Amino acid sequence: MTREIRRIAVFCGSSPGTDPALVDHAYDVGRELATRGIGLVYGAGGFGLMGAVAQGALDAGGEVIGVIPRSMVEREWGRADLTECHVVETMHERKAMMADLADAFLCLPGGLGTLEEIVEVWSWRHIGFNDDPVAFLDVGGFWTPFLASVQGLVDAGFIRQSVLDDVVVAETLGEVLNGLVDR
Repeated sequence: MTREIRRIAVFCGSSPGTDPALVDHAYDVGRELATRGIGLVYGAGGFGLMGAVAQGALDAGGEVIGVIPRSMVEREWGRADLTECHVVETMHERKAMMADLADAFLCLPGGLGTLEEIVEVWSWRHIGFNDDPVAFLDVGGFWTPFLASVQGLVDAGFIRQSVLDDVVVAETLGEVLNGLVDR
C-alpha cells in the first residue's frame, strides 16, 4: 500500500534543548517538507524546535498550519505569520484538530509534551481510531532509549511486537517519508 502524504503533523520541543544542532535539524526538516510539497501541521509555537521547523517550512515557501490553545496565545507562545492558525480552547481539541489535518505524524526531539502527543496518536492507530502512520526521526539516536523502553513493554507482554514494528524509525527525513508512504 502506498499512501499520499499531503500534510504531516510534527511533534517536537517548544524549547531548543541543549544541543544547537537539533534546532538546525528541525529547521532543515521544515525546509525539506516544504521543498517536497508536504504541508506542516504543528502546535503553532514560535520557540525552540517548534519555531525552527515552522521557520524552515516558511522560508521554503511551504504551507504551515498551526493549532494552538487560546491560553498559549494569551501567553504569546504562538506565531502570527503562519499560512493558517487555528485557536482552540483545550489541548484535547488541539491534538484532535492536528490529527484531522494531517496524513501522518512525525516526532522530532522534545520533552514530555512531545512524548505525550506522539504516544497518543500511536495508540490511536493501534486501537483503530486513526490509520495515519507514525514515525520517529531518531536524530543522533535521540529516541533510541525511549524505543528500547517500548521494546521492554513488548518483552513484558503489554504491547504486541507488531505495534512496535509498525512505527517508522529512521535517522533521515527521506527514510522516514519512504517508510510512511508504505504504511
